Amino acid sequence: MSSAGEVVAVGSPRFTLHTLGWRAFQDLCAAVLREVWGQSVQAFADSNDGGRDGAFYGTWQPPTGSGGVRDVPPGPFVLQCKHTKKADATLTPSELEDEFDKVSALVKRGVCGAYVLLTNARVTGVSEEEIHRRLRACGVAHPLVLDGQWLSDMIATHRGLRMFVPRVYGLGDLSQVLDERAYAQASVLMASAPEQVATFVVTGAYRKAARALHDHGFVLLLGDPAVGKSVIALMLAISAADNWGCTAIKARTSEELVQRWNPHEKDQFYWLDDAFGAVRHEEHLTHAWARDLPHVMSAVKNGARIVLTSRSYIYNEARPLLKPYAYPRLHEQHVTVDVADLTRAERQQILYNHLSAGDQPQDVRAQMKPHLEAAADAAPFRPEAARRLGLQAFTAGLPLTQQGITTFMVQSQQLLRDVYDQLDAHAHAALALTYATARDKTLPGLPNPVLFDAGDRDIVERAGSTPAGVSKALAALTGTFLRLNASSDGQEYWTFHHPTLREGFAAWLTTQPHLLPMVLMGMSDQALLSRTDCLAPGSKQRQGTLLRIPPSLYREVAHRVAALRQQPRGRLEPWQQLHERQQAVQTYLAHDSSDGFLRAYVAADPQIYEELDQFDSPVSYDKLTIILARLHQAHLLPEEFRQRAIDRMKELAVSSPDASWIEDEDWQLLLTDTDREAMFEHVLRKLVPHLEDSVEDWAAAFSGDVDDDPVENALRLYEEAFKERQDTDTASRIDWAIDSYQQMRPAPEDSASDWTPNTNLRERLSQLRQRSGNQRSLFDDIDQ
Repeated sequence: MSSAGEVVAVGSPRFTLHTLGWRAFQDLCAAVLREVWGQSVQAFADSNDGGRDGAFYGTWQPPTGSGGVRDVPPGPFVLQCKHTKKADATLTPSELEDEFDKVSALVKRGVCGAYVLLTNARVTGVSEEEIHRRLRACGVAHPLVLDGQWLSDMIATHRGLRMFVPRVYGLGDLSQVLDERAYAQASVLMASAPEQVATFVVTGAYRKAARALHDHGFVLLLGDPAVGKSVIALMLAISAADNWGCTAIKARTSEELVQRWNPHEKDQFYWLDDAFGAVRHEEHLTHAWARDLPHVMSAVKNGARIVLTSRSYIYNEARPLLKPYAYPRLHEQHVTVDVADLTRAERQQILYNHLSAGDQPQDVRAQMKPHLEAAADAAPFRPEAARRLGLQAFTAGLPLTQQGITTFMVQSQQLLRDVYDQLDAHAHAALALTYATARDKTLPGLPNPVLFDAGDRDIVERAGSTPAGVSKALAALTGTFLRLNASSDGQEYWTFHHPTLREGFAAWLTTQPHLLPMVLMGMSDQALLSRTDCLAPGSKQRQGTLLRIPPSLYREVAHRVAALRQQPRGRLEPWQQLHERQQAVQTYLAHDSSDGFLRAYVAADPQIYEELDQFDSPVSYDKLTIILARLHQAHLLPEEFRQRAIDRMKELAVSSPDASWIEDEDWQLLLTDTDREAMFEHVLRKLVPHLEDSVEDWAAAFSGDVDDDPVENALRLYEEAFKERQDTDTASRIDWAIDSYQQMRPAPEDSASDWTPNTNLRERLSQLRQRSGNQRSLFDDIDQ
C-alpha cells in the first residue's frame, strides 16, 4: 500500500485541459494561483480587461511549498490566459501578436511590471525564449510562461485545490494523482457516472457543502428534482477519498449506515440519496432516521462524514417528524440546493459543459450558439434539461430558434412524451422493463444480463419487441435515457439516467393501455405503493406521484395491496420490516385512494374492518383514523365499526391523555354532535376526578421532547375546550394539572450538548470580482 500522497502510476500527470471552455480554464488558472501561491488574484471580464485576464497588486509573498516562484520581484503583475481546444497543441509566439501590442500599452500605463502567461498548450524551450524576448521588448521587466504541464503538476500535487475545483478529477489519469486507496475509491465512484464528473461545475452550493462537510462532518442537500443534488454528493465523495483518505459507502437507509459504521475507523464517508423517499415522503424512512439519529451523530463525532440528499418537498413533510431542534447538526448544517443558488455564470457554465460533452454535431451547436445565453436564463433552469439539450436523442425536430430552445429548457418534461412516442417498440420494451423491474430487493434496477421471466416476456411481447431487440435497445439507450450501474458485489444493472426521465416515462405510460397492466405486474411492492395512486381521474396528484392507475385496474391493484397487508411476518423477517410494510399500505389507503378504489379494496380485504380500531396515541398521527374517516365519507364504514372506533378513542382520551378528537378533522367527520357530548361527559367522569394521580404517572413515564409533549398538548386542548363550554371549574383543575405536570416532568437530556463545531476552516477561494459591461460570451467557442 502506498503512503498518503504517493501516486500509483509513474510519470508526470497530464490533464485534458483542452476539454474545458475558455472561461472554465480562466477560472481554473485563478484558482491555481490562489491555492498554490497563496496570492490574492483579481479576475476580469474578458472584453473589459484592458488586455488582462487577471491582475495582482502589492508585494508578492513567495510561498514555502512546491510550485512557488521565488525570484519574482514586486509587481504590479498581469496574468493572461491562452486556451486552446485542440489536444496536444503547441503555443507559438506568432499566436501572441495581439497580446504583445496590448502589453506595450499596459506597460506605458504603469500596470504591468511582471507578465504571467498561463496556457494549456505545450511551450517549447525555443518558443518560451522568444516569448520572453518579445515581452521584454515591450517593456515587461519580468516575464513568466507557465504551460499546460505546469498546471497539471500543480493540480496533481495540491489536494485542497482538487477539492474546490473537483472537475479536474474527470480530466486526467487518477492513478497519477491519488494514493492507492483513494484511487480505488474514486475509480468506483466515477465509474458510476463519468459524464457527471466531466460536466460538473463548482457552484456556490458545492462550496458551501464542502465547507460544511469539513467543519461539521454532516451535510443535508435539499432541492427540487434535477437541480444537481446527487452530483454534488458524488463530487464530495470523490474529494473525501482524495483529501482525507475516506472509505466511501453509499448506504440506502439510516439502518444500513449504522450497521456499516466502524467506530474503529475514523475516515469513513457515507452518502445516502433520497433519505426520506425517492419521489414521495415515506414515513417509515423518516421514523427510522429519527430513531437512528443519535447513532448517526455519534459516528460524525468520531470522524465519519455524512451527506444526505432529499427533494425539498419531501423534506418539508419529513421535518416535523424529525424534530430537528433536538439535533442541531441536522437542523443547522444543511445546504439548500435550488435554482436560486445558481448564478447566471454558473447556469451558463453548466449548459456549456453539457453541450461540450454531448453528441450534437458542430453545425447544430453553431446554430444554437446565438440563443444559449437566453437558454441559460430560462426559468426554471434545470441541469438535467441542459444535459438533454446536448444529446441528439432528445432534440429530434427541435427548432433551433431562441423560442424553441428556451421552451425546451423550461418544458423539457412535457416534451418528453413526444420523445418517447418517437422511440421504436424495442426501446419502449426496454424502458418498460427498467421501469417495472425491482424484484430483487438487493438490486435497485434491471439486471445485466437480463434473465427474461414470464412477466418480462409478456411486457416485451405487448410492446411488440423480442428479447434480442430489448438487449440491443438497452445498449443503445445507455448514456441517454438509461445508466448502467454496478452494485458493491459487481452485479451490473440498468436504471433511468435521471429520476425525471422515469417520471416522464410514467406519464407516457398512462397513454399506453396495452402496456400499463403488465408494467403494474412487474412493479415491486415498494414501487407500487410509493410511485402510483388510485385517486379519481382528474383530481390533483400528490407531489411525487409517477403513475395514476385507471379505474379499470382498481380490482387488480386492490387484491395486490390487500395481499401485502395480510402478509404475515416471515420467520426471519425483522419486526421493523413488517411494521414498515403495514405503514406503507395504510398511507396508500389514507392518501392515494379514491372512493372507487376503497370500494374495491374493502371487497378484497373485508378483514381490515376488524383492525381499524387498533390505533394508538397520539391519534392524530395514526393513519388508521384517516382511513376510518375516508371510509365513513365514502359510505363504506359500517356503524358497528364506527362505534368501536369511538369506544377506543374514549379509552385513549383518558389514559394517554389524547384530545385529538376535539379538533382533528378526521374526528370531526366521525363524531356526531351526540357523540361529541358523550366524549366530554366521559372525560368529566373518568379523567378530571383522578388528575392528581394521573399527573404523577404521566410525569414518571415522560421520555420525549418538552417542546412537543403530547400529554401537555392534550391537557391544554382540554383546558381551552372546557373554557369555551364555560366550565371554568374544570378548566382551572386542568390548569393546575398542567403546572404540576411541568414541575414533575424530568428535564430532557441535551442530545447535542457535547458538540463543538470546528470553525477554523480557512476560506479556500475568495469570490472573483467581475467588472460590469459587455462581456465575451462564455459560449464563444462552443462550436469549435
